[in-house]
Amino acid sequence: MAGNIRFEAVTRDNWEEAMKMAVKPEQQKFAPSVAESLAAAYVKPWDEALDPYIVYADDTMIGLFYISYTPESVDNYWIGGFIIDQKYQNQGYGKAVLRQILQFIPSIHSQCREMKLTVEKDNVIAQKLYKGMGFSDTGEENKYGEIIYTLPVDAS
Repeated sequence: MAGNIRFEAVTRDNWEEAMKMAVKPEQQKFAPSVAESLAAAYVKPWDEALDPYIVYADDTMIGLFYISYTPESVDNYWIGGFIIDQKYQNQGYGKAVLRQILQFIPSIHSQCREMKLTVEKDNVIAQKLYKGMGFSDTGEENKYGEIIYTLPVDAS
């Protein structure tokens, strides 16, 4: 793995390049496409704010995620659409990027005390990653049958 990881909002200057990113074919059932994530940002299907970000390693676009949240809430911050482009998988980026996301969200939403995400029941690799980063399985599922994971944010 090389490069400093940084996030940039999706804009009219970078969205077309972002649309070229994709996960491996066998992973497509586990993650939304870039097009689906960007559409969600503008359709807002969950009636809350949804901000998409592109992940860069130095100047190379390597992934994407979004934050879906209720502004000013303390416990409604969801990480979604998290992908690492297939060209950059298995290079340590998944864990490194997730670690940065977990720092990024409270840095821009200082009131955040809990982050959440969902994972497909069959996505064992993602479950291992999330548990390894401190997320806990709540034992609950969303309306799509995905497992809900939660992570408390240290208020200090």
